[in-house]
Amino acid sequence: MSISDPISSVESPVALWSQTDTANAKIALRGKVNVYSLGGVWTQIRNAQDAWLKQGPSSGQSLILDASQVSSFDGAGIAFLIGVEEAQHKVGGKFEVVGLDARYQTLLHEFDPISNLFPIPVEKPKRGFTVSTGMATQNLIDDARGLITFTGHLCSDLAWSIRHIKQVRWGDFVNAAVEAGIVALPIIGLVAFLIGVILSFQAAIGMKQFGAESYVGPLAALGIVREMGPLITAILLAGRSSAAFAAEIGTMTVNSEVDALITGGLSPIRFLVVPRVLAGILVMPILTLFADIVSIIASMFTMLAYGIPFINFYNGMLAVVDVEDIASGLIKATLFGVVVSAIGCLRGMQTGTGAAAVGISATRAVVSSIVMIVLVDGIFAFISYKTGF
Repeated sequence: MSISDPISSVESPVALWSQTDTANAKIALRGKVNVYSLGGVWTQIRNAQDAWLKQGPSSGQSLILDASQVSSFDGAGIAFLIGVEEAQHKVGGKFEVVGLDARYQTLLHEFDPISNLFPIPVEKPKRGFTVSTGMATQNLIDDARGLITFTGHLCSDLAWSIRHIKQVRWGDFVNAAVEAGIVALPIIGLVAFLIGVILSFQAAIGMKQFGAESYVGPLAALGIVREMGPLITAILLAGRSSAAFAAEIGTMTVNSEVDALITGGLSPIRFLVVPRVLAGILVMPILTLFADIVSIIASMFTMLAYGIPFINFYNGMLAVVDVEDIASGLIKATLFGVVVSAIGCLRGMQTGTGAAAVGISATRAVVSSIVMIVLVDGIFAFISYKTGF
């Protein structure tokens, strides 16, 4: 027995819903099917369809859309059809369009509603431990290969810059030196002062048990000039200047400016990297010496709390710290400057595509710089242990 439940309106509706039973239903379209005529019945049809789908069996419900009486059909009608069809497919039901004029079939197939607008989600296969380990190893090997290749090019171009001093972009060198050096003085001074205070206090706590507070100043000064000064300055420069170099060159890479340099016959390493590396070589020892002085002064003021005057601190420092210790720290700082600036430029040139690529390059520059700083510091410590320098 046929059960019909048309949705009525004062005006003749453009769509009528009727259902034969819980497994079969029909939507009849007529007249002009557009955004204006569908506005009053779209929601009603969809609500009736949802209620019918909930009442019926779990699958196999069949819905027929009769478009034989349609006089015009536009994009709104296509959207209406897509919504109805997608609701059917969600529950595994059947959907069929009958009577649609051939001139509208092209418009319908152009959208290909379900396959394009509602693709079936595909779960990514989970990687096993072996595959993940292999991919991580391959990425590490590729990164090491790129680092070695970049180091070779950089050494060659640094030698070129010595032979062709007038061809170096000294304007970029000055800008990078000012940005990485003079502008960084306040933050380096603040951190160096705090390091001097903390190092002295921590050392004094242990030395006080043996009544050897007078040795805190010389030991703190020796640790500052040989290790803490260069290391803290390098880490600050890595977080500040290395990330800035990576972001700047990374933006140029994303905008294809680096490719334009290559197309124009210019070496991007000579054009972009060499001035920044030379700036790092210049400013890093200067900043380290500034950090040493600030830290030692902070340590001197700290030791006043333990009754050690400036003159005693000064004489003890002169007895322990010599020119060789200061030179060792400055040489180490120079190496750190090369590492920090070069890694920042390398990560910038390795920037990929997309909105997040520059941020990823800046993050990689900071992490890689800190890792390389620790590695260089360890190698330098081993050499110092073997040579006594």
